[in-house]
Amino acid sequence: MSDAAQQEQIDQGVMETLRERDHTALSEQINPIDCTHNDIIELLAQYMALSEQDNDELFDDWFDNLNKEQHTVLKVFEVYRGQYEHQN
Repeated sequence: MSDAAQQEQIDQGVMETLRERDHTALSEQINPIDCTHNDIIELLAQYMALSEQDNDELFDDWFDNLNKEQHTVLKVFEVYRGQYEHQN
């Protein structure tokens, strides 16, 4: 399966999970990732800080240089955040 097809499959899975509020599929994507808690905290801190700035080029350059695992962490974070923001 090509990277684009895998990415589309992951994206569709994320959207289904968001609608169902079932975190099982997300856990299966995140749990095998080899990183420390500090790695995740640093990634999320960078993401939040850069996304709040008005410099889209800086954010885009940073985002484009992330690896697949880092992209997965950010996607799962955004799904969780979206669920909690729209809980009520």
